[in-house]
Amino acid sequence: MKKAYIYVLITALLFGTMEVSCKIGGSDLDPFQLTFLRFLIGGLVLLPFAVGQMKRRQVRLEARDFLVLAGVGLVGVTISMSLFQLSIMMCNASTVSVLICVNPFFTMVFAHFMTDEKLNGRKVLILVVALAGIFFMFRHWDIQEGNSWGGMLLMLVSALFFGFYTVLGKVSQEKLGPIAQTSISFLLGAGLLLILILLMGRPVIAGVADNIPIILYTGFMVTGLGYYCFFRSIELSDASTGSFAFFLKPAIAPVIAMIVLHEVILWNTVVGIALILTASLLKFLSDRKIF
Repeated sequence: MKKAYIYVLITALLFGTMEVSCKIGGSDLDPFQLTFLRFLIGGLVLLPFAVGQMKRRQVRLEARDFLVLAGVGLVGVTISMSLFQLSIMMCNASTVSVLICVNPFFTMVFAHFMTDEKLNGRKVLILVVALAGIFFMFRHWDIQEGNSWGGMLLMLVSALFFGFYTVLGKVSQEKLGPIAQTSISFLLGAGLLLILILLMGRPVIAGVADNIPIILYTGFMVTGLGYYCFFRSIELSDASTGSFAFFLKPAIAPVIAMIVLHEVILWNTVVGIALILTASLLKFLSDRKIF
């Protein structure tokens, strides 16, 4: 169990640097290009573990599986993470890092309509607390310097699609396993994004040579190793314990943005973080049947 918590901490630290590293990389690279590269690399990092997982489960991919996984990748990578990167370039990394953490609450809503996991009074309370956190993060009465309405709305749409991606992925996870589902959907999502990049005439390799360190960090460390550690924490404990990394991320990421990018954390951001952390804690306790 101690190993599980070590993996949770590593996951939280890696995911906590996601927005800062993506903002740095996005200053020289096209948003769609960076998203394509980091999920291509991340998917390849996870692929050996994915193959091993499918062998242990004695699973063979069929044409229908590829179609399902392509749909999952389209929603999670091609759409959600492209919007995520665009929002990072239009907002402070600290703001984006907190808003993306509301995606589990959107997952609860989608799960209500698509699975047997129905909303109840506790889950509605959790959603209300999370929405209050979003309200303060937006600071609609006086938008913080570095943020924009467009960027924050794109971030919420990204979180909405990522919540949808999570629910869609549960179907293929049951057959393939979480690492296999994630790796293959990342690669297929990156492939679909590459087609979109070519259709839009955006760069694919231009500028890559000058930004190899940040590309490798966002792809190998954040996306590849980050998700590997997340799944290892689940294997060594349970999904509820593994998800604790997403509880820590809203507290870690703004501090990193403040140190590295010299962003200013205002009182409303602190209130928003506190409310979203509270909602995350309530969800964590609810998953464990404590709340």
